[in-house]
Amino acid sequence: MSSELHLEIASNLKIAEKTCIATGKISEANPQLEIKDAYKIQLINIEKEVQGGNNITGKKIGLTSQAVQNMLGVNQPDFGHLLKSMEVQNGVVNRGSLLQPKVEGEIAFVLKEDISGPNATLEDVLNATDYVSAAIEIVDSRIENWKIGIIDTVSDNASSGMYILGEKKIDPKKVDLKTVEMNLFMNGELINSGKGTAVLGDPVYCVVWLANTLHEYGVTLKKGDVILSGALSAMIAAEAGDEFKASFTELGDVTVKFESEKEKEIWEKSK
Repeated sequence: MSSELHLEIASNLKIAEKTCIATGKISEANPQLEIKDAYKIQLINIEKEVQGGNNITGKKIGLTSQAVQNMLGVNQPDFGHLLKSMEVQNGVVNRGSLLQPKVEGEIAFVLKEDISGPNATLEDVLNATDYVSAAIEIVDSRIENWKIGIIDTVSDNASSGMYILGEKKIDPKKVDLKTVEMNLFMNGELINSGKGTAVLGDPVYCVVWLANTLHEYGVTLKKGDVILSGALSAMIAAEAGDEFKASFTELGDVTVKFESEKEKEIWEKSK
């Protein structure tokens, strides 16, 4: 596969992100693309972000539920990169900065030690984790109408958008993450629920998978990295004015509000 095509697709995705105008389905226009091509495309844009002064803050794991894997015709998860610019500040997001955002409740891991594959274990992950916390991931797709396959989402940084962590920090050795339950509320109404077993049977195993998979690309999980381990329930579309709360047993709550451009202007003038 030519590097020129990789660069062209990466550029189209970046333009879509900056203009908030979605692009067409990558895999439809380029049926010859393979997973390895998609990760190369993803890395082109991540490397450009880093060269421009952005920082990698961690990784996200996607496609962790059997239902989603079946829908996209794959038998494994995928991963994307988290960047400093993706961190939600003050629990508020400008809806106008995103194309077609959706909200997911997840369990986040924050590392105190590096984790290297290819033989990482559950024990390695627990020993290397500083704490786990409640998290909301705001996924977004630069592909029109979320018409995605595995090639599309991997190329598009695993459909990453933004993320926010809860304030409560829990030792992962003191809670069974498989049994943690999560309720996702939108504007005060319970929309859906999930538990830790929804992500590959165990959120800790998701991080094991990530560490071992990254080894194939010569990458190590680093001390300080934030790892989003996968959605515990279905994602929910968000519009300006919507407020979300993900409430977890043991891990506490995390909230985010989507504001309009007008609300943002008023808030900035009041500072």
